[in-house]
Amino acid sequence: MPIDAAKAVAAEPRSAEIRWDHKDVQLYHLGLGAGTPATDPDELRYTLESRLHVLPSFATVAGAGMGVVGGLSAPGVEVNLAAVLHGGQSITLHRPIPVAGRAVTTSRVAAVHDKGKAAVLVLRSETADDDGPLWTSDAQIFVRGEGGWGGDRGPSERLETPAREPDRTVERPVREDQALLYRLSGDWNPLHADPEFAKLAGFDRPILHGLCSYGMTLKAVVDTLLGGDVARVRSYRTRFAGVVFPGETLRIRMWAGDGRVQVTVTAVERDDAPVLADTLVEHS
Repeated sequence: MPIDAAKAVAAEPRSAEIRWDHKDVQLYHLGLGAGTPATDPDELRYTLESRLHVLPSFATVAGAGMGVVGGLSAPGVEVNLAAVLHGGQSITLHRPIPVAGRAVTTSRVAAVHDKGKAAVLVLRSETADDDGPLWTSDAQIFVRGEGGWGGDRGPSERLETPAREPDRTVERPVREDQALLYRLSGDWNPLHADPEFAKLAGFDRPILHGLCSYGMTLKAVVDTLLGGDVARVRSYRTRFAGVVFPGETLRIRMWAGDGRVQVTVTAVERDDAPVLADTLVEHS
């Protein structure tokens, strides 16, 4: 079996030093569509080094870390990249991410779940610098065709959509070249750039990175409901419910509560097809 669940979970954690600076942060923000309009003071917080703050979802690409593709090289894991999809992502922030930094990230396979027709790998990374913990990140990786060995199915958390109209709804266009720009932050999966590879994976053209729509959504929440203050974000999680194609438009619906914002994201051009579900931002 390509995935040896016991071996993967028992493997020693791997640690690596990561570094980033303002250029990495700016490139990441631009890959999310920041900078429109280019002279908007609110957008300059994402693009101009003298005013820069760091969107917490930058944690998913900082220093290129273990990453989704890197995690697939863990002991006990041997899979076909064309069968891999990012199923979900969560981040817990221990304090704001600095504009430039050097840290150590320790990564491991925290769990392997058997979903029957697929396996789900939970890749956990804990990152700290000299001042202490910065963030903890969990990526849920869906591997088609690798389930069925009788293992634990794992949790199935679902958020019920509030029975009222959203407090805010915004739309965010995805540029035709956005996946090509976003992948420069470290996710080189050809699924997001190579039409022939995308066809092997069952898509008629390359799809947008799930983590790009994840970052775009957090930016929309911060800008719309958190006064543009990235430091207010405490945690952020989502389930990737469907794909996005470059050139489409994200419709982001938000329900504000006590210290939390619940979100759904859909693709406008495909009759509000689900993109992100069970999405929650917890904040101060």
